[in-house]
Amino acid sequence: MQPGLEAYLDIETTGLSPRDCQITVIGIYLCQGGGSRLVHLVGEDITTDSLLQVLEGVGVIYTYNGTRFDLPFIHRLLGVDLAQLFQHCDLMYHCWQSNLYGGLKAVERQLGIKRKLLDINGYEAVRLWLRYVNDYNQKALATLLEYNKEDVLNLKTLRERLL
Repeated sequence: MQPGLEAYLDIETTGLSPRDCQITVIGIYLCQGGGSRLVHLVGEDITTDSLLQVLEGVGVIYTYNGTRFDLPFIHRLLGVDLAQLFQHCDLMYHCWQSNLYGGLKAVERQLGIKRKLLDINGYEAVRLWLRYVNDYNQKALATLLEYNKEDVLNLKTLRERLL
């Protein structure tokens, strides 16, 4: 484990149930000291091996509602329990301790954390994925990846404000 290597993780899916849905994107923002890099695993590139390779050396994974959504989805579909392998900090619970409620976007608004893609939500993320898969629409994929990028970058900003 590299000292101070943090991962901010968010997934996009085709729905809310890991029984019936798939993961379309795993966004991971890796930060250590002043350096950072963003990794997107997309579609068929989402495998247990690829995920663990990206997370190699990570000390802590930060999510928002990851305890109830992201990590169980990953565990069910990829067979890897990230909460067992890594320290996990779900920022949603820290938000609750600060009387900040709602989804990530609602908390961002309460704290004045800016977003460029204001009209994209989880439902629209599914529609973007379907436009990419069904119509080979590269612009839809680029928008989906930008949306996910904002999620993971804003997780770091949220952590800095809370902890």
